[in-house]
Amino acid sequence: MTFPDVYMSPRLLAPGGAPADLPTHEQRYGALPYGDPDALLRTVAESGLTGRGGAAFPVYRKLVSVAEAGRRTGRSPVVVANGAEGEPASRKDRTLLQLSPHLVLDGIQVAAAVTGAKEAHLAVEDGASYLESALAHRRDPVPVKVLRLSKRFLSGQSSALVQYVGGGAALPTYKSPPVRERGVNRAPTLVQNVETLAHLALVARYGADWFRSAGTPAQPGSALCTVHVPGREVRVVEAPFGMPLARLVPLHGMSAVLVGGYHGTWVPVAEAAQLGLDAANMGAGVLAALPADRCGLAETARVLRYLALQSAGQCGPCLNGLPRIAAAFRTLAAPGPQGTTRDDVARWAGLVEGRGACHHPDGTVRLVRSALTTFATELDIHASGLCTATDAAPLLPIPEEN
Repeated sequence: MTFPDVYMSPRLLAPGGAPADLPTHEQRYGALPYGDPDALLRTVAESGLTGRGGAAFPVYRKLVSVAEAGRRTGRSPVVVANGAEGEPASRKDRTLLQLSPHLVLDGIQVAAAVTGAKEAHLAVEDGASYLESALAHRRDPVPVKVLRLSKRFLSGQSSALVQYVGGGAALPTYKSPPVRERGVNRAPTLVQNVETLAHLALVARYGADWFRSAGTPAQPGSALCTVHVPGREVRVVEAPFGMPLARLVPLHGMSAVLVGGYHGTWVPVAEAAQLGLDAANMGAGVLAALPADRCGLAETARVLRYLALQSAGQCGPCLNGLPRIAAAFRTLAAPGPQGTTRDDVARWAGLVEGRGACHHPDGTVRLVRSALTTFATELDIHASGLCTATDAAPLLPIPEEN
């Protein structure tokens, strides 16, 4: 069985995997139309474009709320393009910025035009010099400043980004009101994932009907996915929403698929065979196939330890709850008596959920609960002192292990 890397005519990524400079970009896509901001907003609404950073929030609603906050407060909004790919298993954003930087930069300008922003930032962990070079060849109405972020899981969280752009530490905060009303230096701020902005630039050029020609009526468009399959090079592909997961990852010989990344969910292979690419659970756009000879509990324990160490240490659920859950899950991952550990993990998960300064505890709990369900049979086997896995090689990338 073969799994080709091309699932649709490419929209976002430069054909052939070669970076597109500005002349190549303009030849391929044409000039960027600005036009009437209200008309453009209507086009975005009709397109059904949603965010590609994990929350799948309607882009139109976010753009309108930032623009209205700017008019209400008399403060010019700020645009922050989020290219901080803190998710270790994801490569989609850095690949997009490497291959199609000008599409993202176009999207920043469109977002600035419709919100009335006079200031824009592009936050990245890698490739800052390359992006600064790309910017130097452009003559944009709104200047864009590239910001270098440290490699941390939570650096790209919206309130952390806003703090950093404003000169503070890249740490999540309790945000009330939300950043779209009061963000960078208290100005209304649009924080949007770089893939979302690239789609926005295409919607501005080609319209809603073109955008909806891919995907499903309920979830139009396409998305970038980082695909992990043991024995193969990690690859980034673009696929329309609704495409069967079985077209994107091989399911034969697998026991489960991690959908969405480290804040995502483990899905049993039989269930994955019935699923399509869905914005509601794609999270960071990660699809990782777990072979039947690997231990899903051991993989989850490795990820949970990493997530606990990535806590910003600002609230109890992260500071105390996540390390406790991670340590308990290591017990479950090791064959032998479990005592009350399985019940303890489930109970602690309920205690930390919804109580953090950001969604880090919630995303971690999502992974934990899916593992307890998907690998329930393996948990019982571990409790008897055995493990069905025959290959202990790690599957998912963990930075401190590299």
